[in-house]
Amino acid sequence: MRKLIFAMNVALDGYIAAAGDDIGWSGPPSDELFQWWLDRERANELLLYGRKLWETMSSYWPTGDQQPDATPARIEFARNWRDTPKVVFSSTIDQVDWNARLVTGDAVAEITRLKAGDGGPMAIGGARLAGAAMRAGLIDEYALATYPVLAGGGTPFFGCLRNTAETGRALDHRSLNS
Repeated sequence: MRKLIFAMNVALDGYIAAAGDDIGWSGPPSDELFQWWLDRERANELLLYGRKLWETMSSYWPTGDQQPDATPARIEFARNWRDTPKVVFSSTIDQVDWNARLVTGDAVAEITRLKAGDGGPMAIGGARLAGAAMRAGLIDEYALATYPVLAGGGTPFFGCLRNTAETGRALDHRSLNS
């Protein structure tokens, strides 16, 4: 069985994006943090993306190694990103590229199927997609790069916890074990 990892940059108050999907509070990562992310990405054999994160990543990383300010780590990250297989979950886009395939159906069923297969770790990204995986008890590990800022609102890392409090449904404890 494959391991599923949810990792994101997080503000001290638990948000991965401020209001309006603003991630400017995180600024450019330090060389040390960027290396940490690169090491994590190298370990993943499959990347799972929700639509918004896919659009963010695919708008920069296909040519990130060709940017004038690209450091050796950024060059390696871009190459690794292009080479790593990706699955994009969306019902609003109709095609993806850069070594990716699109899933328009039941995300939880597909993630469950992928986890049951052979292979190395999978990373999941995107608040809504990860929230669905959390509710289904599919996430095995959480990795948070915490920034010493307060976003003040926006998209929470543990969004499904907020949703379960609002709906009165309990979160399966297995999804919080790592």
